[in-house]
Amino acid sequence: GAGSMRTWCLCQICTCGSDYRPYEIVKQPRHAPEEYKPKQGVIDLGTTYKRDFNSYKVHPVVIVRPLERQQVKKGKLDTVPTYKDDYKAWDIQKSELYKPQQTYYPPTVRFGNSTTFQDDYVPREIKPRQSCKPSPAVERFTMPFSGNTSHRLDYVPHRPEFKLARPKDSYKPPEQPLEDLTTHRCDFQGLVGETAKICRPAHTRMAQDAPFEGSTEFRDSFQAWALPEPQAQKVLEHVPPAGTMQLQSTSHLDYVPHRATRVLPIRPASRRRNLNFAFQGKSTTKQDFPAWESCRQGLIKQEPQIPRPSGKFDGLSTFRSHYVPHELIPTESCKPADAPSKRSLPFDDVTTYSLEYMPKKLETCPASYPSPPGYLFETTDSRGHKFFRKIAPAVKAF
Repeated sequence: GAGSMRTWCLCQICTCGSDYRPYEIVKQPRHAPEEYKPKQGVIDLGTTYKRDFNSYKVHPVVIVRPLERQQVKKGKLDTVPTYKDDYKAWDIQKSELYKPQQTYYPPTVRFGNSTTFQDDYVPREIKPRQSCKPSPAVERFTMPFSGNTSHRLDYVPHRPEFKLARPKDSYKPPEQPLEDLTTHRCDFQGLVGETAKICRPAHTRMAQDAPFEGSTEFRDSFQAWALPEPQAQKVLEHVPPAGTMQLQSTSHLDYVPHRATRVLPIRPASRRRNLNFAFQGKSTTKQDFPAWESCRQGLIKQEPQIPRPSGKFDGLSTFRSHYVPHELIPTESCKPADAPSKRSLPFDDVTTYSLEYMPKKLETCPASYPSPPGYLFETTDSRGHKFFRKIAPAVKAF
């Protein structure tokens, strides 16, 4: 029993359990942040605004509204307004009504005549209508169910025709060789020549390690200001108030409890009757429409017309059966030989650029000088731009 149990446990090892080897996980070292060390000294919290701002005494704004003038009532004001003086009351007489007098008076005696409906209507005896409801008795048919359809009756099975496989044409290589000569190979001629010389002058970089000592517009306009160090504002220490805190409110002090009775419900008493007899769960729908015994119709599956093959599948396709292997012939390289054809004449590397190029001397921009030579200072505008005038050369008189 122990040996069979051990064998069963060994058989349950999967490929993952046999191939996987656990690795030792090394915990990555965590970067310890450096301890914060406050800087020594006092922080100067002063700003240019505090230094340049001059405080002024602010006086309250004088009210521009005029003073109220109180009217003194000395006596009764007896005046007549212009409306009463201009518009007098007219003596208007009431106009008579043009409504005609009422001549119709309703009769006081009751109306005793009969209507046409009362004269023509003859009461008849009401007979109950015959019920059209089918009888609850279920009629069962003794004849079997005919499941033939028009598709089953009219369908005529036909035998499918087999298609003949068309023979594949074998590959026939051409008899003439391939003309693989291109226009490049026909027209290209390798010429030996020397490398063209560069006519560009040598670039001499002027490296200046010393700082720039000249004056610029930015240095002249923006001077360094000595800023005092800002001063730290001291936080006032919280001082708790003396004494104990009174936690009693006006509601706790003025509230007087009263004894109140519980409100009785106004809902009337339940008049539910206890019925001990069983519930009759029959209805006219259940009696008139009983459940029919029905079975699920099976699938109408058509029989296969092509018989299934018997035997083992060869697995040979038409490509494998018609394929004829051929020996591969490597293509001849069309690349010319690396050894260029040598000629006795030297290579003519003269170009129009080397013939027409004239090197010029690099001139220094006069704006880099604090006072450029050959120019005379005139004015400085509101933005600090300096304007110079070129000195015209003196002309000698004959």
